[in-house]
Amino acid sequence: MPSKGEVTRDKLMDIAERHILENGFAATSIDVLIKEAGITKGGFFYHFDGKNALAYALMQRYRERDAFLFSSLFKRAEELTDDPLQQMLIFVKLLAETLDEMEGSHPGCLVASFTYESHQVNEEVRAIVADSVKDWRKLFKEQIEMINSKYKSKLEINSQDLADMLSTIIEGGIIVSRAVYEPKILVKQLLEYRNYIRLLYGD
Repeated sequence: MPSKGEVTRDKLMDIAERHILENGFAATSIDVLIKEAGITKGGFFYHFDGKNALAYALMQRYRERDAFLFSSLFKRAEELTDDPLQQMLIFVKLLAETLDEMEGSHPGCLVASFTYESHQVNEEVRAIVADSVKDWRKLFKEQIEMINSKYKSKLEINSQDLADMLSTIIEGGIIVSRAVYEPKILVKQLLEYRNYIRLLYGD
């Protein structure tokens, strides 16, 4: 069972994440967070040295959650088939379904938030944002290279570029969905990527 301190820390992080996604990092003040969390400023600094430490903790949690999500979905795909192309198609479909079922904003928006306000955070936060995106790139590239070892694509492609396309669709889809208030855009774009992979490698 989590300790009282851990519960408070998690609550504070949940509140901070929501405020940052809604208003941005610079506009999210410690005073607003502690008021909503029902703690003192000393209570905040007991858990975090400052806003940058909070931002780092949020990105660390986001990174761990996405790693768990992606690995779980790939594991499910691997249980269904040994074929790397089918695994990728199943993974993207499962990812689309998972994101479609999520309420509110996907936490991947934190990448966009901290990237747009990179001048507001320190080097440690910028580094973990970059590392989080690199995690995606590495995972997707490895799967595409397994596909390339078995299938010949109909067009000349670069494994890293094709992996980056999926990363870009995820982050870009989140941003566009939020900008025009159409949450289904992200899901539709993921399914279009799936169609592209199917066409690229054929039956």
